[in-house]
Amino acid sequence: MDLRELYQQVILDHNKNPKNFRSLEHPTCASEGYNPLCGDRINVALEVEDDVIKDVAFTGSGCAISKASASVMTTLVKGKSVPEAEEVFRQFQALITSDLNAPVDVQEAGKLAVFAGVREFPTRVKCAALAWHTMQAALAEEDKKISTE
Repeated sequence: MDLRELYQQVILDHNKNPKNFRSLEHPTCASEGYNPLCGDRINVALEVEDDVIKDVAFTGSGCAISKASASVMTTLVKGKSVPEAEEVFRQFQALITSDLNAPVDVQEAGKLAVFAGVREFPTRVKCAALAWHTMQAALAEEDKKISTE
């Protein structure tokens, strides 16, 4: 199976059955993100204790890519330290904004590798990145709504 087919399957699966799609009862930080291009609205809430992300969840509505990306993000950062989560964010951002012809090291990228397919659709990069930037704002405790514009 090539990366494109895997990308489509993962997007569809996480869109239909998103992980951590719920509200957190007692978040320690949260942020709201909005993509005016396609109307995606994502709220990310985290419970951080001793610099470790104990729990993370998201709510909102959006396209399949934004919802799937948020779902995968929550599974990857839960249990990680804040610096580790920030490193995963940097890896994700580098992957989705890299040159379309740049090879993807699947071993290194791990679960993020499937999002390399978003590079083929430049307008969808913002959809994929929305939840990630919203998480970053929540961790930085920025008191503002995140927008992809």
